[in-house]
Amino acid sequence: MGQGRWRRAVSQAGRSVAVWGVSTVTMLVLAGILPDFRLQSPDGDSATTIAVTAAAGAGVFGVLSALAWPLLVRLLLLVPALVLGLLVFFLNGSLLLLALRLNPSGQSEAAPETAVIVAAVMSAVASATGGALAVRDDEAYRRRLYRLADRRRGRGPACPTTHGTVFIQLDGVGHDVLAAAVGKGLMPTVARWLGAGPGVAARPTHRLTPWRTDWSSQTGASQLGILHGSNFDVPAFRWYEKDSREVVVCNRPTSAAELQRRAVERTGDGGLLSADGASRGNLFGGGADEQALVLSVATRRSRATRSRSGYFAYFSDPANAVRTALSFVAESGREICQSTRARLRKQRPRVARGGLYPFIRAFATVVERDVVVAAVTGDMLAGRSAVYADLVAYDEVAHHSGPLGRDTEQVLARLDRSLALIENVAEHAPRPYRIVVLSDHGQSPGETFRARYGLTLADLVRAGCGLPVPRRARRTHSGAEARAAVRAALHRPVEEGGEQHRPAPRSEPIVLASGNLGLVSFPDVPHRMSKEEIDARHPALLTTLANHPGIGFLLVRSEEHGGVVLGAYGAQIPVDRLDEDPGPLAGFGPGAVEAVRRTHSFPHTADIMVNSFHDPADGEVLAFEEQIGSHGGLGGAQSKPFLLSPLALSAPVEDGADLTGAEQVHHVLRRWLRESDGPQVPLETPREERAA
Repeated sequence: MGQGRWRRAVSQAGRSVAVWGVSTVTMLVLAGILPDFRLQSPDGDSATTIAVTAAAGAGVFGVLSALAWPLLVRLLLLVPALVLGLLVFFLNGSLLLLALRLNPSGQSEAAPETAVIVAAVMSAVASATGGALAVRDDEAYRRRLYRLADRRRGRGPACPTTHGTVFIQLDGVGHDVLAAAVGKGLMPTVARWLGAGPGVAARPTHRLTPWRTDWSSQTGASQLGILHGSNFDVPAFRWYEKDSREVVVCNRPTSAAELQRRAVERTGDGGLLSADGASRGNLFGGGADEQALVLSVATRRSRATRSRSGYFAYFSDPANAVRTALSFVAESGREICQSTRARLRKQRPRVARGGLYPFIRAFATVVERDVVVAAVTGDMLAGRSAVYADLVAYDEVAHHSGPLGRDTEQVLARLDRSLALIENVAEHAPRPYRIVVLSDHGQSPGETFRARYGLTLADLVRAGCGLPVPRRARRTHSGAEARAAVRAALHRPVEEGGEQHRPAPRSEPIVLASGNLGLVSFPDVPHRMSKEEIDARHPALLTTLANHPGIGFLLVRSEEHGGVVLGAYGAQIPVDRLDEDPGPLAGFGPGAVEAVRRTHSFPHTADIMVNSFHDPADGEVLAFEEQIGSHGGLGGAQSKPFLLSPLALSAPVEDGADLTGAEQVHHVLRRWLRESDGPQVPLETPREERAA
């Protein structure tokens, strides 16, 4: 025992000396390259003196980084997350300037901007050196992981020996996109799990199952259903609620908290993660005790649940901070290069990718990924029973670059490396883990509605209502047709009497977009308007929308039929007859009728629900937002996410059956947690028994 400890101590000391030596050499090289960084007096010093100065500076900088960095990171929690990358460089440079001032030789100095460069390079080199040495020493690597586990768990109870479960959500990655990436060799970890892909000969350990989303194919509806078992009354990503006169947006903290409250109230259950669970990078908490980077608790000030607490756990290590900051800058540059190349090649479709977008993309693909993966590995090393984490990188890039292509393929490859890291950490965890990977929706390609027709959905609605529209919209073919239809409708005689129908001035409609799903609400009417009421107020509106080539179908309430689906050429199918005649829903694939009928039952469904055109041949839709990869409605790959589960768990559904809706996915995941035979979420009580 004593000899083992002695060998470990010697090994650790050797690594520390090696890192110090490499840092010293790095400082000497940078002093020779950078004009504003010197390690000698103006009169010149001997090589020995310069080397001692560099060694002292490197040593002081290392000690300051280890001591001061955790305190500085706590201050970063008060700063917007988007500027963390820049602050990391600034603070690291400040520590180097302080180290140079504390250098016993007193002969070294650097310009502030040069200090930032020197500090970044030295931290990166030291991190790479230490990591390389630790990787070669399995025992050292294991001790480092367990030290992280100790910080995460503290001195809690002994870890169970039953299986824990890690759920990793690859936001926006469709079933077919994942399968194609495996076939191309872009995701070797997933390929090995499936026993598929180029050069893979291993037996499969996982199964790949597609599932079908609700009409609202977006993270808010899907993740609420997956984590809390109910996404009832979530008609879109954003919608107007007439009773509160507020716009609900799923990624707004106050809205997320309210939606989570409603789901818990409806189910009577805390959520999927209510027993020793952790929620990381999600919109909702799932009932977890441990939550970090969770939007529904972002407004809380509790230290245990505040949204940014996960940043401190990660950035308290200066090596992590510098590595992520460098990757942040590289990713921003990569986006600028890729968008410039798309512009020069005049690629179509294309959307604007300037302004702050390169930094937003870098945050999603680098900072959020690194922090969430680190939190997940910490949870595993702490022995938590259930962990659910969302990685949003692919979804963010696909919106602006399209769901297929080189840009998104690079993101998929990096996500696969994250899965490999999580798998590797599982081998060192204090309990066995099963890794489940899933997505919340896919993405459908296609140009925007505005790019194809020269006007937005809001412009078309205003034109159909006879309201003023921008000049650019008036000049388009669609705008001219809509205005002509309004003029014809307003001047046609009323059936009873000879007066002409001219609507009195009323409040303007609210038009919201969720991918290729549009919602039109009339805020001055307290209830959901019927087709008859809309026709009486705006006689040309529904006809204008239903006959537009960029619109697939409409859903409205009907006083005669309860609800109707409207399409081109006068198509009008009652909701309760869609099984017999799907009408305009026929081209939107299986499950469309059921999804539309369910949304029709929601209390906060908009007065007019508008789904864009969909081309079944190539899967294209027309987004009402500025996105060339979109989701939120029906049509194409956006409604077909995936569930990748270990073969050790029971099959999600019976052979030949469909896995439909996020709520059903919740039941599958809950069943898998029970199969682990640990302290998991209890069996659900039927709602009828709860009511009794």
